[in-house]
Amino acid sequence: MPNIDIGNAIMKRTLTAALTTVAVVMTSLPAFAEGELNLYSSRHYDTDERLYSDFEAETGITINRIEAGASELIERMKAEGANSPADVLITVDAGRMWRADQAGLLQPVQSDVLEARIPANLRHPGGHWFGFSQRARMIFYNKNEVSDPPRTYEELASPKYKGMICARSSGNIYMQSLLAALIEHYGEDVAENWAKGFYANFARKPQGGDTDQLRGIVSGECMISLANSYYFARALRRDVNDLSDSVDMIGWIFPNQADQGTHVNLSVAGVAAHAPNRENAVKFLEYLASDSAQQYFSAGNDEYPAVPGVGLSASVATLGLFHQDRLELTKLGENQVAAQQIYDRIGYE
Repeated sequence: MPNIDIGNAIMKRTLTAALTTVAVVMTSLPAFAEGELNLYSSRHYDTDERLYSDFEAETGITINRIEAGASELIERMKAEGANSPADVLITVDAGRMWRADQAGLLQPVQSDVLEARIPANLRHPGGHWFGFSQRARMIFYNKNEVSDPPRTYEELASPKYKGMICARSSGNIYMQSLLAALIEHYGEDVAENWAKGFYANFARKPQGGDTDQLRGIVSGECMISLANSYYFARALRRDVNDLSDSVDMIGWIFPNQADQGTHVNLSVAGVAAHAPNRENAVKFLEYLASDSAQQYFSAGNDEYPAVPGVGLSASVATLGLFHQDRLELTKLGENQVAAQQIYDRIGYE
């Protein structure tokens, strides 16, 4: 039975190939350098350039940035050990940050600014990481074909939706985190029964990213899909091939508004355990919690801010506000292995 531990043989081969492509650049990073910050980021958005340039202009601190997949960055930091030049690690899901924390790659941060601005449910209880932007895991559907869409994650397993659903592969962290949340809410037996019913309702083999699930609705391959909010909001704001021209046919649901709330994925950052420029690292995290940075997460990348009361961009405001699941996010990491094992048992690829 496959295990999602990044130390398994398949993942090791993948990481070795990926690390080879970034090692030359990464080894050129300085360690301690006054007025500099070494950022390891798995966010791959061109719009984030504004975040970094504004911080540099505001503080005079230069950001040395390395972008790679979260697993590659985590493995790199483990290999570097106490000599790692990393000051800050950013990932696009709390589950991945949990892996880094379990590997001892993060250190606690005590910051009055962060504690005041980032809600307790969006940060590690010991200050090891903080969430700075949110993506709701939403249900989308063909308004022309589906008169009674599922309004909860649980209903996605109902036989009434057989042959109607598109979703990503089980190895995707978003799918792992969703099932991890259901495990925490209901226990493994109930979660496995849900996974069986959900998978039985698929219209096609799991494939592609979240945008591809939305395109599946447009093409007619499926009537219902799961996707993070910002993929759809992006199509409302600018042209996304094979999607933006057809957004009017797609309806959306924030699941479980009458009970535990909608599952969220976070973009998360923490200070590296051996950060050579720790003071600058904390300044950077505090900057990410500022009104200007929070507004840009929404305006630049169509995400929900983590700080309450920050204005939403027009695309995000179109989707609306929602009641979110306030489950302690460390549980998403703790239940990852169990989630993948369930998917493996039922044959969900």
